[in-house]
Amino acid sequence: MKRLAFGVLAALPAPALAQSYQCAPPALTAPVRPVAPDGPARRVPITGYTLAASWSPEYCKTARDTRSMQCSAANGRFGFVLHGLWPEGRGSAPQWCRTAPLPSASILRPYLCMTPSAQLLAHEWAKHGSCMVSTPAKYFKVSAILWRSIRWPDADRLSRKQDLTAGALRDEFVAANRGWQRESVGIEASRTGWLREVHLCYGRDFRPVRCSRAQFGLADKAPLKIWRGL
Repeated sequence: MKRLAFGVLAALPAPALAQSYQCAPPALTAPVRPVAPDGPARRVPITGYTLAASWSPEYCKTARDTRSMQCSAANGRFGFVLHGLWPEGRGSAPQWCRTAPLPSASILRPYLCMTPSAQLLAHEWAKHGSCMVSTPAKYFKVSAILWRSIRWPDADRLSRKQDLTAGALRDEFVAANRGWQRESVGIEASRTGWLREVHLCYGRDFRPVRCSRAQFGLADKAPLKIWRGL
């Protein structure tokens, strides 16, 4: 694990803070529910990684989830949040690599301002992290190192821009993050053109690489809208 974490750190540019809103992680009183696989186990060699960041206002609008930590605003408002760190493979991605105990509340709580759902954290570990490292603590640590190295564009300002395109969002991201190129920044939107996720593409050495066509998503000229959650 030390070598993996060191490799991540060595691949990163100068430290930067990810965009964040005021957040106070709550105590976890309810146990995390068991995670059921949603597909077959695949133990294939890892060829790279995707860091998937969700745009929280769009999620909360479509999920109509007003009671959760992510959407209630009781613990702060969220912009970009980490969906997960996903290992990639050639042809198909590794997933559900081992049956493992659920992460404890003490392991999950420090990461709730990064991924404001204990259940999602547990799911991401079981489906993706179990193919990368031996424990959930190690998986969340590597995810957090990458997450905290990113500067996120001012999506609120961009949302007010007339004729916004996916390329304009890529330009803003590249300008804020040294070492990144637009071909390493994937963008996913709803069928009606609202921003849902940004997918950052890494090689096995945790340096940015060109996204595959599926990872890249919207073409630069595609119109894009950003819901501000107001």
